[in-house]
Amino acid sequence: MKVAYIFSTSGHTASYKLGKMILPQLEEHRHGAEVVGLFFFDDNTFVLRKGDPLGERLSKVAQEQNILLMLCDQCANERGLAESDGNGGYKAVGTVEGVRVGCFPDLYAALEGNPPDQVITL
Repeated sequence: MKVAYIFSTSGHTASYKLGKMILPQLEEHRHGAEVVGLFFFDDNTFVLRKGDPLGERLSKVAQEQNILLMLCDQCANERGLAESDGNGGYKAVGTVEGVRVGCFPDLYAALEGNPPDQVITL
């Protein structure tokens, strides 16, 4: 089964649930489902700042396991993690390697070639 996670709950959702539960399982190849995408909202976007230990680990796993890392464009822009790309969209700045920025239509397009069977919102 393929899954995508959306981190939308304020607080320590990404740092705790992702950092203490999901990421260790992914690193140890024992998560039980193929993760195809992770989408971050609000302050959860800070997890993917360049130099953040959790973000750096996540970037490595995402590259190894072909997992999409995407930040909500408006959330990232408000937090200094995105800037205009000059074409009406945004690009990531100050983030770990491999991060994309977009809105739901961008998420759908990015996952089109490898769609999840389930989407889990945390």
